[in-house]
Amino acid sequence: MIDLSHIDDLARRLSNLVPPGMREGREELQQNFKAVLQGGLSKLDLVTREEFDVQRAVLLRTRAKLEQLQRTVEALEAQLGAQPPQH
Repeated sequence: MIDLSHIDDLARRLSNLVPPGMREGREELQQNFKAVLQGGLSKLDLVTREEFDVQRAVLLRTRAKLEQLQRTVEALEAQLGAQPPQH
């Protein structure tokens, strides 16, 4: 979820960049900037930092398990390769 206070701050900054002669409609411009920013950001598939960190931790654990399984398979294959064929 995106922090709306950041969008408000960005919209306020954008409206402050408008030349002085056009500042009569500053509030309206600020609201328009805010609406455009919210609309654009809502189309993005964003996650929070917390969600990202949780998924990163899951990935790291999964990678460690996979590496351990690969070592186990290699050891088992080595054992099988060292044994004489059974008939």
